[in-house]
Amino acid sequence: MKSLVLAEKPSVAKEIARVLGCGQKHKSHMEGPKYVVTWALGHLVTLAEPEEYDPKYKTWNLEDLPLLPRKMNLKVMKETSHQFRAVAQLCKRQDIGELIIATDAGREGELVARWIMELVHWRKPFKRLWISSQTDKAIKDGFGQLKPGKDYDNLYASAVCRAEADWLIGLNVTRALTTKYNAQLAAGRVQTPTLSMLMAREEDIQKFVSQPYWNVFADFGGFSAVWREQEQHDGRLWDGAEAEKVAGRLKGEARVEKLKTAEKQEPHPQAYDLTELQRDANKRLGFSAKQTSNVLQKLYEQHKLVTYPRTDSRYLSSDMTGTLKGRLESIAVGPYAAAARKLLRAPLNVTKRIVDDSKVTDHHAIIPTDQFVNLSALSSDERKLYDLIVKRFIALFYGPYRYDETSVVLTAGKDRLYAKGKIEKDKGWREVYQSDQAFVSDEEEDEDGSGQKADRQPAQLLPPLNVGQTLPIRQSKLRELRTLPPARFTEATLLTQMEKHGLGTPATRADIIEKLLSTDTITRTQNRLMPTGKGKQLVELVVDELKSPALTAKWEQELERIAKGKGDPASFMKNIREQAAKWVSEVIAVTKEYKPHNVTHSRCPECQKPLLEVKGKRGKSLVCQDRECGYRRAAEPVLSNKRCPQCHKKMEIRDGKAGKFAQCRPCNVIEMLGDKQGGRAGGRQNKKLIEQYSDNAVLSNSLADKLKAALEKQSGK
Repeated sequence: MKSLVLAEKPSVAKEIARVLGCGQKHKSHMEGPKYVVTWALGHLVTLAEPEEYDPKYKTWNLEDLPLLPRKMNLKVMKETSHQFRAVAQLCKRQDIGELIIATDAGREGELVARWIMELVHWRKPFKRLWISSQTDKAIKDGFGQLKPGKDYDNLYASAVCRAEADWLIGLNVTRALTTKYNAQLAAGRVQTPTLSMLMAREEDIQKFVSQPYWNVFADFGGFSAVWREQEQHDGRLWDGAEAEKVAGRLKGEARVEKLKTAEKQEPHPQAYDLTELQRDANKRLGFSAKQTSNVLQKLYEQHKLVTYPRTDSRYLSSDMTGTLKGRLESIAVGPYAAAARKLLRAPLNVTKRIVDDSKVTDHHAIIPTDQFVNLSALSSDERKLYDLIVKRFIALFYGPYRYDETSVVLTAGKDRLYAKGKIEKDKGWREVYQSDQAFVSDEEEDEDGSGQKADRQPAQLLPPLNVGQTLPIRQSKLRELRTLPPARFTEATLLTQMEKHGLGTPATRADIIEKLLSTDTITRTQNRLMPTGKGKQLVELVVDELKSPALTAKWEQELERIAKGKGDPASFMKNIREQAAKWVSEVIAVTKEYKPHNVTHSRCPECQKPLLEVKGKRGKSLVCQDRECGYRRAAEPVLSNKRCPQCHKKMEIRDGKAGKFAQCRPCNVIEMLGDKQGGRAGGRQNKKLIEQYSDNAVLSNSLADKLKAALEKQSGK
């Protein structure tokens, strides 16, 4: 008998098949003496749509809500149904004795496999492959230590609860809002409280009134000290006249009243989990959370250079201790050679800050694998992200950054001046980052809840000082500043707040942000996120309870309890159904008005109502604000000054893969407006454009001859 192995993606299936010796390649599977390896294409099965319970639900009506099916049905996804049929046929083979689930080792991966098993009515034994990297060794070891499938029943129950809760809450509240206000208004269990946080920050910014304040400094030549009313005072003076008086008093000499030197140290930053890596990549590389997830998945699956990405742990398990030197040896290449080899000369310092079994969840932290590294095989983005992961891993085994911090208090009459100095004693883990000019430690870039960076006096070198010593004040300086409003969220700071409030999981937070962006409820400007006019109104229209991060966090905690076998799925879903029904009734009862933020001056030719401008994958469109009308057309084209050589009308400016071009739609005439180098387009590019935009129309001989001549002329023939 053979074992059927179900992977999540074709690329992973191909690697597993190679390791298992499955050399016979077929359209939908690979086969060997002991194993048949097939794959899903992400999800092959999903929850049924409302109209599949009753055709009347295809039309959205407020009176049909809430939709609360007694049993949630599954359906095969149409776009991947061919692969589902192939997997189902393999499951029916008489020589298949067991199934090995080899989908991603997490909640969503478990759901992918179990829903397929449910629809093919799998009744034979099944086991679970649970690995944290895609190297050949990890795959071999994993197949040597397969887990009983039943061990993951609770994880599956948690995944089902999450999927059904999102369906019941998202679908019901979205349909209620959309039908009541006749506008596309999407709400969800996680996305709505996330939007609410962005809106709360925006309101704080709008209400903020900037105020001037002053700092007074005394210059002692080799260093400067800041005036403070008392030790705990922040040094800010709110009255300009008072600040002038203070600056005027700081003359003559100042006496060293207190002098304190203390050794301080900063431990190495911990290994990455997904959220921390997304934060760091956003701060240092400008990557979006989704971009980080996508690049990381390639490093994991395709290059096999990093361990499982979707983890929420920043620790390693004790059984990995013996592999750490091997991983360092594998990454000791190129720019990492010196730092890694320095560690390999002695036993590694493995502390509880690195290895702690009690703090490892389903997966350990993201670290490099022991796979040989060919840096030249990586794309630019892959290289940058891999650099973050490798340096963080190497830094784990370096000592703390140590320095002496000297604090001095000086008195000048009744005024007190404060200064701090710093003398570096041991670079420690910062040695790994010494080539990174932009590196800033977590402590230095930490932001509080308001988005403001904490006020810190810059470190400086102090000369040798003694208590009682007097120093001449060379001059006093007055600096006028203004209070700043709370900063808008970057993806890094929003991820921090989502994690803090328990919104979503490391695997879903990036998708939540992208969903808010794609539904035009938030927008991204210069790496900052802010609500759109639509988002602002949506927050006002949605029920208060759904906006609360506390309720969503409570649900996430309950899903975790279910995954660990401590929660009750039936009770959880009963609560979700009650909430969905309650919120639908509240939406219906609210007497508010929605005013579209994207209304244009154009009118619908069908019903004469104003058209809305919406963004889509193919550019902007104009749609009727009445959903029942359904009128849609492309937004008005931008006209160039170029005239069509046939009809002499102005040509439309369009974007194509080859660059900007002018097009006359009636005549199908194309003219390039210049490529990236500013020169003329090649003949091949023009030919492609003509073929692409001519709608396969048969051109007249004379027009074809003219086009051919023009192309030959541009190509220099």
